[in-house]
Amino acid sequence: MSRLVECVPNFSEGNNQEVIEAISQAVVRTPGCVLLDVDTGPSTNRTVYTFVGRPEDVIDGALNAARAAFRLIDMRRHKGEHPRMGALDVCPFIPVRGVSMEECVLCAQAFGQRLAEELGVPVYLYGEAAQTASRRTLPAIRAGEYEALPEKLKQAEWAPDFGPSSFVPSWGATATGARKFLIAFNINLLSTKEQAHRIALNLREQGRGADQPGRLKKVQGIGWYLEEKNLAQVSTNLLDFEVTALHTVYEETCREAKELSLPVVGSQLVGLVPLQAILDAATFYCEKENLFVLEEEQRIRLVVNRLGLDSLSPFNPKERIIEYLVPDDGPEQSLVDKPLCAFVREVGARSAAPGGGSVAAASAAMGASLACMAGLMTYGRRQFEHLDATMRRLIPPFHLAAAQLTALVDRDARAFAACLEAMKLPRSTPEERDRRSAAVQEGLRQAVAVPLALAETVASLWPPLQKLALCVNLACRSDLQVAAKALETGMFGAYFNVLINLRDISDDKFKDQPPAGSQDPGGTGAGPPGGAAGVTAGGTSWILHPQRIQLALQYRVASGTVFLRSRQWAWG
Repeated sequence: MSRLVECVPNFSEGNNQEVIEAISQAVVRTPGCVLLDVDTGPSTNRTVYTFVGRPEDVIDGALNAARAAFRLIDMRRHKGEHPRMGALDVCPFIPVRGVSMEECVLCAQAFGQRLAEELGVPVYLYGEAAQTASRRTLPAIRAGEYEALPEKLKQAEWAPDFGPSSFVPSWGATATGARKFLIAFNINLLSTKEQAHRIALNLREQGRGADQPGRLKKVQGIGWYLEEKNLAQVSTNLLDFEVTALHTVYEETCREAKELSLPVVGSQLVGLVPLQAILDAATFYCEKENLFVLEEEQRIRLVVNRLGLDSLSPFNPKERIIEYLVPDDGPEQSLVDKPLCAFVREVGARSAAPGGGSVAAASAAMGASLACMAGLMTYGRRQFEHLDATMRRLIPPFHLAAAQLTALVDRDARAFAACLEAMKLPRSTPEERDRRSAAVQEGLRQAVAVPLALAETVASLWPPLQKLALCVNLACRSDLQVAAKALETGMFGAYFNVLINLRDISDDKFKDQPPAGSQDPGGTGAGPPGGAAGVTAGGTSWILHPQRIQLALQYRVASGTVFLRSRQWAWG
């Protein structure tokens, strides 16, 4: 899997297209860097660039962009609505894939040191890279902005982490650091700048000071006016959208605006946004308005509409959602993205992966999809309209499980490949043998974790599958029977894959721990109706292994109820 870091430098120029393009080209021409987005703001006089690459490549890309800015931007002439203290105001590094936060801290440190040494400018470390608590937040470092720097740099407590403690008029100062994904989210108001700022003060975590904190955790905010759009904005930074969600900021702003009799006219996302933040908002509005929307594309469209994300410019999800721009895998095509015939040929090739684990996951995913299809063939039809509420409850678990199980097809192949790579490690010396043994054991744990996740997902589908069978469109009876068999095949595959890898794991504590979701460490956890859910392998209890699976599918017919005979399998 490729290692990716995201870099989001903010430069203090939002009007001069030649400067904006020159900085873009500096990034594009850096080997290994992929420029994903350039977001300019004329009133803020600021441009936010987003690019990704390997850690060493994004450092070079950020330095190349800074060199271009050093030649072309003069802070002595800069004015804009956004707080700023330098030509390259802030340059954060964010882990995307296969990279830890600690590695991003090292990126920030390396970039800051090289920037200071080459250009002779003051550089501060913030966020996860901060050396002191007082420099952890960007607003604290940027207090007083560019204009306050001449005096601020004379104070010992504000000596930069890298570079001189002297004022560089054309540049100012730069902050660099490591952080989680930040969402820059602005809500549009037909109001004055002062009214927008009043709302921002009420909402942002900092509030009006220590004695008057705001309501929303992990949110920064300010109010400003966009002359080119003739409206004000409550401009916010969501430092952790899992703590305070996108829709929460929007709804709270609407509530504040209503109290002031101010109209909210949409919103704006600056830069890129994680898919999960959008899907969380979709879940909120579906629950709030009792909507039934399954497909990802339609859920995104719902959020764009409810938040008014296209109010100032078109919102194209393919260009604004980071997961759509950065595929999960490296240059090789994932198994699930291959045509079916290519996947089948690859399974049949002379290679150990993809093997039984991937096939089991694919089978289970097809089973969940078939159950979802059967529900959708019932939902929304006039003759079954009395079942609409039931279908709205039963279909989503299968739709969600199908996506989760599909992802396990590639995860299983990667886990097995990691085991094989670990086994190839040298073992000539005691140290090498220890390293190899640790790598093999970790690989085996992952090789157990994937089929275990498969089994737990399938186990959660038995109850809704039985309920679906009671009322589904009878034209889909055979589809539901195939779905049940496909899910059972997935469960069989999970069992055998766990068993074969579990025997080589030397960590007895790992073997004995009950998996997540287990209700009974002794082996009577959650499972299919009527069947035990524990597996005993070498004295180890696992949720994934039903000693027997009983599946009683019930079907309605015009003359009454017909039962598909219960089936039992005894393993071992």
